[in-house]
Amino acid sequence: MKLERTHLKKARSLMVMGATSGAGKSLMVTALCRYFSDLGLNVVPFKAQNMSLNSMVTPEGEEIARAQELQARAARVCPDAHMNPILLKPMRDNKSQVIVEGLPYRDMDVETYYHHFAGTEGVAIIERNLEFLERTRDIIVIEGAGSPAEINMMDLDIANMRTAELANALCLLVVNIEWGGAFAYAYGTLMLLPEAQRKMFKGTIITNLYGSKSGLEPGIELLERTTGVKVIGVVPHIDLDLPDEDSMFIGARGPKGGAVEVAVVRFPRISNFTDFDALGMEEGVHVRYVDTSADIARADVIVLPGTKNTIEDLKWMRDRGLDQAIQAAAGKVPILGICGGYQMLGLEIDDSLAIEGGQVQVVQGLGLLPVVTRFERYDKRTVQVTGHMLDGSEADLVRGYEIHMGRSERLDGHALFRINDGEGEHLDGTVSEDGMVMGTYLHGVFDLPAFRKRFLSKAGRGSGTSCSDQDYETVVQRNLDLLSEVVSTNLDMAWLLTLLRLPGAGR
Repeated sequence: MKLERTHLKKARSLMVMGATSGAGKSLMVTALCRYFSDLGLNVVPFKAQNMSLNSMVTPEGEEIARAQELQARAARVCPDAHMNPILLKPMRDNKSQVIVEGLPYRDMDVETYYHHFAGTEGVAIIERNLEFLERTRDIIVIEGAGSPAEINMMDLDIANMRTAELANALCLLVVNIEWGGAFAYAYGTLMLLPEAQRKMFKGTIITNLYGSKSGLEPGIELLERTTGVKVIGVVPHIDLDLPDEDSMFIGARGPKGGAVEVAVVRFPRISNFTDFDALGMEEGVHVRYVDTSADIARADVIVLPGTKNTIEDLKWMRDRGLDQAIQAAAGKVPILGICGGYQMLGLEIDDSLAIEGGQVQVVQGLGLLPVVTRFERYDKRTVQVTGHMLDGSEADLVRGYEIHMGRSERLDGHALFRINDGEGEHLDGTVSEDGMVMGTYLHGVFDLPAFRKRFLSKAGRGSGTSCSDQDYETVVQRNLDLLSEVVSTNLDMAWLLTLLRLPGAGR
């Protein structure tokens, strides 16, 4: 079914909030974006404030959360910073880098952010980006953050009910039944809200159900009667190959079986861990996130991923003896560093200007690549790139994006890729003399099959692994369709379309 295409003077806003973190709101927004796009509507995702170290670069060089970039792909629109105007990237327990409209703004502690920024500048930023989307789209599907009923900070929270009020949004509440206590979570969330805000909620969605929903009927009936909010559907558990938003869920999927063990160092400030989703989809490959030297010692492949604080995570690695385990493995198994992990593999990391860590530091790297990294300016290189492997043919394509502070200088050896960032070509990365240690700034480097195959072939047990020729983007698009189909089949979509008063609804 396609809805009649009618220009709307102002976009409708639908907001999805969770009774808890991990309730499924991000995937619900993703599913709804694909569903509305399939109906021919100009739909766009929005999350006022996201806290995540999993980010992406838009074609305009803006940095936004990976979740909103995936939702944009579901909506079949080009991602941009309007969709995620405030991104918080934790650096330490009490401090985050604040990204505003795709660009680094400044580092803030919790006190500064909530008591001096959020309620003034933050609200203004959210409002102007919402207003832009309202003028240019048919429907905005908004994702909340955490829970809207955190009673200790409801007056400081700008990502949930304040955003809903700015957008005049119709609100849905999502609750994950797998965690237990779903009805209590849903009831408690709604009843903790002031009456005016509670009335903004029009539906509740139960997600992640294993088995039959028949036993839920008494609970659904009581929940609807006591809260006055309709349960619009129960969505079953779905196994999907889609990027995860939060590092708390990395490693949650079971292995697909097979011989090759890929050990990804699980830094405390790990970022862009979705770089390894394309590896994990391969039969015969098991991606594990590890934090012990024993795990490193038995791996067939070692990867040092990105991190929001290279020096602090390097110190963490040394405290646990992982550095020695990685150095001992050099020459025996392939080792790859991406972004911050690439910087760690070098000779030295120079933060003499205290840009990354807030204090003057010059530390030794692992010494496995002839590279020196310097932090010289408080800005980032954020760019999408394409290119090819230097030790292959022009057909050995790579595609990715860069998000990093610091500049790495290759003192010797060979580069890994020749890339084009839209302004010209240059070399990226470094390869050791024996070809077993590699470093690159390219996130998403495994998404195309050429480098994925080349890297796994260097593993002792990887020579027999048959890698697919799939572009990971094809896998993602197929799973977005599956997600939308399952969600729309299990929700009362006719009721939702009528509620939104969309053109052609109910015909």
